[in-house]
Amino acid sequence: MRLQRLWASVRCAVLGMVHLRALPGAPRHRLSVPQIVEKAVEEAAVYVEAGIDGLIVENMHDIPYSPRVGPEVTAIMATICVAVRQSYPSLPLGVQMLSAANQQAMAVALATDADFIRAEGFVFSQISDEGFLDACASDLLRYRKQIRAEHVQIFADIKKKHSSHALTADVSIAETGRAAEFFLADGVIVTGIATGQETDPVQLKEVKEALKIPVLVGSGVSYENMEQYMAADGFIIGSHFKKAGYWANELDTERIKRFMSKIQQLRK
Repeated sequence: MRLQRLWASVRCAVLGMVHLRALPGAPRHRLSVPQIVEKAVEEAAVYVEAGIDGLIVENMHDIPYSPRVGPEVTAIMATICVAVRQSYPSLPLGVQMLSAANQQAMAVALATDADFIRAEGFVFSQISDEGFLDACASDLLRYRKQIRAEHVQIFADIKKKHSSHALTADVSIAETGRAAEFFLADGVIVTGIATGQETDPVQLKEVKEALKIPVLVGSGVSYENMEQYMAADGFIIGSHFKKAGYWANELDTERIKRFMSKIQQLRK
């Protein structure tokens, strides 16, 4: 219901990324689990104070990302997401687990009362920087049904960033979106070629015109260019909300507030 209320009440919702510090087992892991949890809740508070519409929790600092996510990652992601949810019970909350750990993310979302997951590799195969990524829609939706998590929505990346799409070069992004919609995605996400890189507004237009489900822009939206993406149903923003616009830096409260102030004006 939180998401339905959001789509019904807000034009172009803004979802802020909570980029978790490296989790145990990752090469850059340094902090204890309680410290990682505390940092995540602190970042959520910064976003909420700035007027954000929703949040996505992601293990962004677990580089290099592995297609084989251990149980410790799932357990700690659940611990963090429940802390964020308890702090902000009415805020739309999503989960993304890298790399393409979509079933694990679904389990975390169910356990922590999150509203949606961001899923990589939902339809069509691709070569990503983590290796070969095959389509997962069939297994993921059956898993969602099996654990009775049908209320957890799936926002699927199409022609996802950090990937080669030579295998599907003859399939347009609009047709990829149609396939995701046909395979029961609740929304799709269009991006640039990499984290922080601008999404092609022409591709956004093509996908919006082709689909009936929500279309979100998942990279490259900034204070300077947001006008050209206002046809989207939402923005997912991480890099632009960090100091100097770099994903690994700390959140910049003033950048977030400035962005939210401008989008409030554009929504009128």
